[in-house]
This record gives sequence, C-alpha cells and structure tokens, in this order.
Amino acid sequence: MKLTCLQENLKRGLATVSHAVAGKSTLPVLANVLLATDGGRLKLAATNLEVGITHWIGAQVQEEGAVTVPAKLLADVVGNLPNDRVTLTLDARTQTVKVECGRFTSNIKGIEADEFPTIPTITDRDPTASLPPDVLREAIDQVVFAAASDDSRPVLAGVLVRLRDTRLFLAAADGFRLATRTVTLPEPVAQAAEFIVPARAMAELGRIAGDSEGPVTITVTPGGGQVLFHSESTELVSRLIEGKFPDVERIIPQQYATRSVLETAELAKAVKLASLFATASQNVVKLTMEPGGELGPGRLIISANAAEVGDNTGELDGMIHGEGGQIALNVKYLSELLGSVKAAQIAVETQSPQSPGVFKPVGQDGYIHIIMPMSIR
Repeated sequence: MKLTCLQENLKRGLATVSHAVAGKSTLPVLANVLLATDGGRLKLAATNLEVGITHWIGAQVQEEGAVTVPAKLLADVVGNLPNDRVTLTLDARTQTVKVECGRFTSNIKGIEADEFPTIPTITDRDPTASLPPDVLREAIDQVVFAAASDDSRPVLAGVLVRLRDTRLFLAAADGFRLATRTVTLPEPVAQAAEFIVPARAMAELGRIAGDSEGPVTITVTPGGGQVLFHSESTELVSRLIEGKFPDVERIIPQQYATRSVLETAELAKAVKLASLFATASQNVVKLTMEPGGELGPGRLIISANAAEVGDNTGELDGMIHGEGGQIALNVKYLSELLGSVKAAQIAVETQSPQSPGVFKPVGQDGYIHIIMPMSIR
C-alpha cells in the first residue's frame, strides 16, 4: 500500500472514526484503525463491536493494500504534522506503516488487516429513509441526553426510532424525563420500521451528521439486528437493542392547568444561577407560576434553597395563563433541556405539584420534553 492524501483530511477522518475505537478490549486489533485503499480513496474504519464507523477520504493511490495501526498513536502523529501532503507506505513484510510529511518521518507498527472484524455494509438493499443531515443532527441533539446513562434497563439506554409514512419519530427516557421529536421526511419511507439504537451510537451519529454534506440514509439489516446510517463520505453501523420501549404517547399529558410562555435565554440564565445553590440540595429548583392580571404579564419565580450554602430567587416576566401554582424539578434536567432548545420562547405546561412539567419550544411543533416533579419537603 502506498498513497498520498492531505493532512487535514486524514486528521478529520481519524477524528471521525476514533469515537468507535474500543477503549478496553481483550482483542488488541480493536484499539486499531483500519487503513485500506478503496476505489481510489483511503478508507478508515474502527469498531468496538457495538458501533462501527467507516470514513472515506480522497487520496492518490499508487499501490493497493490494507493494514490496521494503533488509532490513538496514528491520530496523535497526524495531528502534530504540518498542514501538507502525507504519504503512507506499508511494508507488507513487517506490517509497518511509514508516515511522511514535509521533513517528518514516523514508522508505526501495525497488525494485519485480516484480523480486523468485518464491519457490515448494506449494498443490496434500498434505504428505508433519507433526510437532511442538519435536521437529523438537531433531532438527535434534542433527545439523546434524556436516555439512561446506565444499562440496568437496556431499552432506556437507547433511543427509540420510528419510521412511518413521512415521519421520523425519536424518543428517549430515563424514568425521570422523556424527550420526543417528530421530523417530517422529504419522501415517504419505503417500509415502516421501529427499533432502538444505543444512545452512544446516536450521539456519534449526531456528531457525524453535523459534518455531512449530502443526505443521510437509514437502512435496517434484513435480520433486524443492526442499522446502518450512510452519508456521502461516512457510514455508521450499530447493533440494535432488543426489547419493548415504553409507550411514550401514554406518558405525555394531554391537558394542563397552567401554561407559561417564557423567553428561553432569560429562563436559562435564571436556571443557571439557581443551579449554583440547588446542587447542594439534591438539585431541587422550585418554579412558581403567578398569572398576570388583565393589564400586566404574569411572572415566574425560580428559587433554590440549600441549608448549608444559602438561597437564590429569580423572577421572570411571562405570559402565564391558568391557575398558577408551583412545581419542583431537577435543575440538571432543566439545564440540559434548555441547552437543546433553539427557539426564542418556550412554553411550560403544568397541572399540579405532583404532575410532570411539559416543555415545548414555541414555533416548533415536533418537540416535547417532560420532566417528572420532585417532592418538596
């Protein structure tokens, strides 16, 4: 194998696939990245056996070949090279890759490409759905953080993906909050499908989609055990989580006693200030809604109280309709939600202190976020 490519393209490609490199594994080859010539391009691939990422970059190929080399070492070497042309030459006898750029030369010992696990590709099936990368990234960013961070209930450590007609529906929940996002697809799906993707894989997909130019296609393997996301230069394949996701439609409250419309940025600032005190008292922050009279707006009072540290109170003006009332929420969940909302205003729908708070960005119908209440002592 001998080829030449640009340092910045190789650096970016290694950064893309490195997220799938296994952290700790009994198989040394899983800590490596596969380098292979492929149709006049350089193919980079990494897998931890749960997620596999493949990325192609433009290259001038003089000799075909393939090898795997330690991913971290190669990324560190390439990252410190000048922004110039990089030549990669494989000594097939010793499985050593010579990396040359400007006046720098490195030799990196590798493992034969045959030992690298095969990353599935779906070549003979039409994709189930296709959508613009920026839309997919925003949808993922708005739900993926609500998935459970542990595997005690495997289905909650994933994101539900439902494809039906012209709609993509995503949902994530950890038992204390639920985020759902509905996206209208450019074309109807070829075949309805529903599956659960590990949240870690969805987060990677969101990162990749942010750098993609063309549309991202979604294809489920014939056996239903894996899903493949494909863009012009990158593919991500992930195993699916078996099991039944909670009935999210049943969880979403259909009515409210109070509806408050607030400025997102102002609310985020007030929540951040309250969080400085709430972290010392089990992350509890209280929201008190006071409806306005006929002449003026209502107001929202945000308060946090920690016996050892002190307390904080903030007030915001807002359009508050209904009975008013109080609800206590986890300030961390509230901060993460507000960080994912791009809309200038957000609506908060509440019923009672014991009922969940429902958050909806104003002007974006497809996003609903629910946070369960905390008990106020």
